[in-house]
Amino acid sequence: MCGRLSQYSGIHDFVATLSMPNALINYAGDQPFELYNAAPSAQLALFHQEGQFLRADMVRWGWRPHWAKDCAAPINARVEKVARGAFFKAIWPHRAIIAINNWFEWVDEGGPKKQPYLIRRKDRAPILCAAIGQYPSAEFGPSEYDGFVIITADSKGGMVDIHDRQPVTLNPELAREWLDPATPKEHAEQMVLFQGEPTEVFEWYPVGRAVGNVRNRGPEVIAPTPVEGGTT
Repeated sequence: MCGRLSQYSGIHDFVATLSMPNALINYAGDQPFELYNAAPSAQLALFHQEGQFLRADMVRWGWRPHWAKDCAAPINARVEKVARGAFFKAIWPHRAIIAINNWFEWVDEGGPKKQPYLIRRKDRAPILCAAIGQYPSAEFGPSEYDGFVIITADSKGGMVDIHDRQPVTLNPELAREWLDPATPKEHAEQMVLFQGEPTEVFEWYPVGRAVGNVRNRGPEVIAPTPVEGGTT
């Protein structure tokens, strides 16, 4: 999965998709985020469950353990290794959901530059990506070490032509189960290994190369662009 995504809806749109029955503890604000071209290290709205409540905080995209000072903070974690390796051991129990509108990938189509594509759900609903992280809670306030990573898996079906990896996305029912602290860690691992959403729920189209520059932050970066031989 490439390191660029959009999170432009408001927190309540994402909450409605999750359909959590209890109240929201909201530290992310009520206005639309309007993040059309979010890159690693961006502060993004992240959900986790605190007791019976859903909590939303703005958390940095990217995390590394305190002892790994000489490496860049990863933004993704491979589903095949995340539950077993030492690197993410400290945050594997801290499950979260990053709700996004879409993500971007770059495809080599034989031209002088790679062609960026936007991937979104066919029904335009928010995408609920499985994540783990270090984030604020009732017990611990915000910290300079806070951050999260998105869990990724091998792409399947037609999405293989776009990129060989994709985020593990969950339907709302499984997303709620993933967030529930009562869900055993072993079961959570099986969920992200085998119960991610199928490729068929997604669609993709080419967008302009302006998305490659993080300074381009407006809604124009998600607009379809003409491709050779026709238009989208």
